[in-house]
Amino acid sequence: MVATGPAARLFSSTPLRRSEFENPFGPNSLAKVTEEEEMLRDAVRRFAEEVIQPRVESMDEAEKMDPEIIKGLFEQGLMGIETSEEHGGAAGSFTAAIIVIEELAKVDASVSVLCDVHNTLVDTVIRKYASKHLQDKYLPQLSESKLGSFCLSEPSSGSDAFAMKTSCRKSDDGKHWVLNGSKMWITNSAEAEFFIVFAQGDPSKGYKGISAFAVEKDMGVEIAKKEKKLGIRASSTCTVNFDEVKVPVENLIGEEGKGYKIAIEILNEGRVGIGAQMVGIAQGAFDKAVRYAYERKQFGKSVASFQGMQFQIAEAAVQIEAARNLVYNAARRKEEGRPFTKEAAMAKLYGSQIAESVSSLAIELCGGIGFTRESGIEKYYRDSKIGAIYEGTSNIQKQTIFKLVEGEMGLK
Repeated sequence: MVATGPAARLFSSTPLRRSEFENPFGPNSLAKVTEEEEMLRDAVRRFAEEVIQPRVESMDEAEKMDPEIIKGLFEQGLMGIETSEEHGGAAGSFTAAIIVIEELAKVDASVSVLCDVHNTLVDTVIRKYASKHLQDKYLPQLSESKLGSFCLSEPSSGSDAFAMKTSCRKSDDGKHWVLNGSKMWITNSAEAEFFIVFAQGDPSKGYKGISAFAVEKDMGVEIAKKEKKLGIRASSTCTVNFDEVKVPVENLIGEEGKGYKIAIEILNEGRVGIGAQMVGIAQGAFDKAVRYAYERKQFGKSVASFQGMQFQIAEAAVQIEAARNLVYNAARRKEEGRPFTKEAAMAKLYGSQIAESVSSLAIELCGGIGFTRESGIEKYYRDSKIGAIYEGTSNIQKQTIFKLVEGEMGLK
């Protein structure tokens, strides 16, 4: 007998009350933030505009970070965002850290990456993988006064990060690890007092011979050549040398030979941070350029009143919004404990692309004044280029995305 009644629905169409959507991880826009996160955004924006902005040009010219900026970041509680209150941190969300990175980059990408590396890489490694002893010892310092640095890349191991030559071995008395070798292109290295260092203990094991260590500068870390860069010039990028540096055995982070796992997992979080930095660069350049386009008069009216300009501005606004949604989506997925490797790669890849394209457009919107260093517009363009390179090149991100899509489709 054939049923004649209404077919059973595959879903419910009952409308839910607004209150049922208030959870930031529920069915809301990706830009939905908590009250605390919004307050943080406002506070960081004020700090960036009032404290950082007046120093941006001089820091870029000098290629040096103003110590007062670093001090201010600590005083504002921005260097231990996810760290527990017990360890002197703000006990905030990962998205809160992403918001901070984005807001800082709207004013200065150099300050943004300093804060980014410290929070998403250094702090997170100690929080997630270090022993309680190391957490109790270093997290309060990292929250309150000591800048951290992440030492992975080497002259012969960039994208192939695990081809590292820096070595580690146990001392004869078994009380120390002894580190030898050099790291290159290390962010924050000139000002840092604390380093997370990856080293190879047994080359025959390949990447499974790599371990991670918590290293204090006064253990014998040598800061060598400081690179002169195209962009993010106030952010220090140096060679870091280790010559028979003795590190207490208890400063091993996680298990011996598991450093590769730490590096892989932590860089996913770092890539979301770089995506946020790139969105901030794009938004900062966009805001300055559009305001100027309204002020600049040609043929008796503002440049922004011409349709050709309006279309370009509209396209840039769409690109920035798309990139921001990729970044926030990756951040929320990370907080939910869901896989986010593909989303992090997408956020970094597209963020770096739109940072470069939007900041380039910003120069054109401003004409001759945009090409001058006095305007500050061209700095966004210079700063954007690093997004396609550090914490995994664009080609590495594309490779990651492809492999994950391939797996999702059951093609491998």
